[in-house]
Amino acid sequence: MAKVKRPNLRFGLRSKLLLLSSFLFVIPWFGYQYVWEMEKYLRFGQEQTLVGTARALATALHEREKLFNNQASFLPNVEQGKDLYGYKLTEAVNLDGLPNDWPDFNQRTHFYNQQQQLFANEPLSLNFKASVGKYNNYLYLFFQVVDNRVIFRGENTRSISNNDHLALSFSDTNNKLNRFIISNKKAGWISAFALADDDLAVPAPAPQIQGHWLATAQGYNVELRVPLDNLGDNIAFAFYDVDKSNGEAVSAIGSADPSNEESLGTIVVPSPEIERIVKGMRYTNSSIWVVDQHHRVLASAGSLKSASGVWHAKEQQPQEEEKNSLWYQFKQQFLLPLYYKILTKPSTDFIDQLYDAQHLQGLHIVNALGGKATSQWRLTTDKKALVLSAAYPIFINNQVKGAVIVEETTNGIRSLRNRALEKLFTVILAIMSLGALTFILFASRISSRIRQLSSQAELAIDKQGRIIGQMQASNSNDEIGDLSRSFTTAVNRLSEYNHYLENMSSRLSHELRTPIAVVKTSLDNLSLLETQQAQTDNPYIERAQTGIKTLNLILTNMSEATRLEQMLSSTEKVDFDLQQVVKGCISGYQQIYPAIQFNLNVDGKASKKSTFLMHGSPEHIVQLLDKVISNSVEFSQDNIITIELKKSSNKHNAELLISNNGILLPEQLSESLFDSMVSLRDKNQKTQDKQVVPHLGLGLYISRLICQFHQGSISAYNHQNPEGVTVHISLPTKD
Repeated sequence: MAKVKRPNLRFGLRSKLLLLSSFLFVIPWFGYQYVWEMEKYLRFGQEQTLVGTARALATALHEREKLFNNQASFLPNVEQGKDLYGYKLTEAVNLDGLPNDWPDFNQRTHFYNQQQQLFANEPLSLNFKASVGKYNNYLYLFFQVVDNRVIFRGENTRSISNNDHLALSFSDTNNKLNRFIISNKKAGWISAFALADDDLAVPAPAPQIQGHWLATAQGYNVELRVPLDNLGDNIAFAFYDVDKSNGEAVSAIGSADPSNEESLGTIVVPSPEIERIVKGMRYTNSSIWVVDQHHRVLASAGSLKSASGVWHAKEQQPQEEEKNSLWYQFKQQFLLPLYYKILTKPSTDFIDQLYDAQHLQGLHIVNALGGKATSQWRLTTDKKALVLSAAYPIFINNQVKGAVIVEETTNGIRSLRNRALEKLFTVILAIMSLGALTFILFASRISSRIRQLSSQAELAIDKQGRIIGQMQASNSNDEIGDLSRSFTTAVNRLSEYNHYLENMSSRLSHELRTPIAVVKTSLDNLSLLETQQAQTDNPYIERAQTGIKTLNLILTNMSEATRLEQMLSSTEKVDFDLQQVVKGCISGYQQIYPAIQFNLNVDGKASKKSTFLMHGSPEHIVQLLDKVISNSVEFSQDNIITIELKKSSNKHNAELLISNNGILLPEQLSESLFDSMVSLRDKNQKTQDKQVVPHLGLGLYISRLICQFHQGSISAYNHQNPEGVTVHISLPTKD
């Protein structure tokens, strides 16, 4: 029977179940997508909430005209450098003439040069930078003046204008113009004077205006503070340059002409009233801005870094016992670092420089000042955080006079998403691990049972297909158990059938010998009759006698295999030299087959006497050689038989190769050649006296039995150049 080949690519049950279990990874993907979809809905809800917050605050400011600066906020246009904005200072200013207390001074100043000159009798040699700020109830002004020659007021001079000086004018709450001149005799604390409406009146000291005059290498710095209690909506300042003592001013540069009430510019500072309203919304955890129609900030509250978009409950810190638990440590050391290979933590140290403290820009603000509520998403300057901005217009007399801008980051939503994904990943990881472990155990159990069943089947049947053992039926009440019981039943039935076939030859031999003996005796008696009829029938009697002899020979051959099996089971093994046995047999074969040339080749490296020492039955080895040599002689076409005796590569076996040149073995018989009742002969051969010799295919079968008795093996294969067959016998030797 041909051997069934297994496929090269083995895809077992365990691999299939492992492949099926890999589909469990789809579950976290769906969970991940679900959380992302939830984040989208949360963002949409955050956007709607933010627009609602802006609408609520804008509603509180609608039609409240008094909250806005009538002069500044309602101007159709603003002029840079003339219409001023006092940004909110975060801490008190030390009046020392240094810009250290002014954060981002260079970014929050306006440069004044010849474009803002009031007059110039000589080539201009003066320019300055000015910055305006508000802290508590004071308006602070800082001037950084560049002047090639600084002229102070003389010690005994009554005039306060024949030297370098600063003119400052502003309207009070009653819309009355107040004019001042800062004129110092030297660097240090400023000397401020209030000017009366009558130009001939003596200027009076103005102690409410305080500050410091600091000399610098380029000129001088002037730092002032003015109380807001009596400050109105208009302001102007100008520096007058004098190049010689007690001389007239040769040039002047400023925001506007301080002496002309009509030319004064406007001043906008963060509105305390609006800030009080805005602070009421600080509990929304949002960053809130209120701007006028010129994008200037009137009030602000909240910080964008704390505006995460969710209400922050106080996080419960883990107890000391929880921190010491194995699960907590495992989660902190392994799970969370693994999760955050995919997730990203929201940044709290982001930088956002899109807005300054004076002016807010953006398409959503432009749309809001155009009367349309708008929201937009944007990244911070360093692209570490996503910011949601909502702007809503403020209406006064059916006109847009400002807008409310509310901003939040998505850090809160991202934190909620991360916590949800952490829990989701942990649960899914546990489920997947448990499921995968269950699948693996289940697959291993099934695979183990199937392998056990396969091993039992292989051990029950040898390579020649004989039943040599029994299978143990499984008691499991499942499909594999049913298969095991079916295999056991089939093997038991085959064993009984094979036993029946193996004993058939002896039974036939026993049962047929008696009738054959009767027939033979009858034929012998007939041959002794000396009648004419008998002489006529003599050829028929001879044929019958020949047939009886053939039947006897068949029975003898059939009995030989059975007797050999019985003899082998009781044969006593002895030590003998295989080389001597082979040489003795070859000498005998040369006499039996004089027409055949026998070539014996013994491995020269292994020709010592002890090299081929075996433990077994030399008589049966001779019988083995007789069967193989007889078969080789019958199929030899050039009357040459080659016998080679050598040691195997592992030095533990003796290998005997018997080759003849002739017809090749058919492929379908390569595996079953040494089975019982297998023969390559197309018909029976005849002896020299032309008697028919039956061949039942038992010779090589007997050879296999002898090899198996000696724990050896026998096989046959084709060889080329020239074509023929080689019988390979491998027998164990004594080390």
